[in-house]
Amino acid sequence: MEAEVNQYIAELAAESDEHGRRLVVRNGHHRSRTVVTAAGPVEVSAPRVNDHRIEEATGERQCFSSKILPPWCHKSPRVSEVLPLLYLHGLSSGDFVPALEQFLGSAAGLSPATVTRLTKQWGDDRAAFQARDLSDRDFVYV
Repeated sequence: MEAEVNQYIAELAAESDEHGRRLVVRNGHHRSRTVVTAAGPVEVSAPRVNDHRIEEATGERQCFSSKILPPWCHKSPRVSEVLPLLYLHGLSSGDFVPALEQFLGSAAGLSPATVTRLTKQWGDDRAAFQARDLSDRDFVYV
């Protein structure tokens, strides 16, 4: 993430205000947070960026957002990919926490309520998939 921020700042180094001050600068680090990965929980302190540029179309300040680890992310995408597979293999929502605790540590953030919410989301995704329009395609086998 440090390299990502350094590249972002370097690309915008030429932009400055009417007083000659740079519009995009580093500003320390955010508070540490725990991100659950396949290798277990990892403590992350993301670099901070002050971006004073204004989007002309909307009038809002622009801001840096990491492509590696978005600000709202507390679980690696790889961890989220394994959850539907465990559910499909018959693991009930109450069994997720003890099963994953061995791999991800106690800070996995997977309460039975979270698993139930994800299950509903997967059901909605499945229903949307089944209801999609296939009239513009020719299939040999269905």
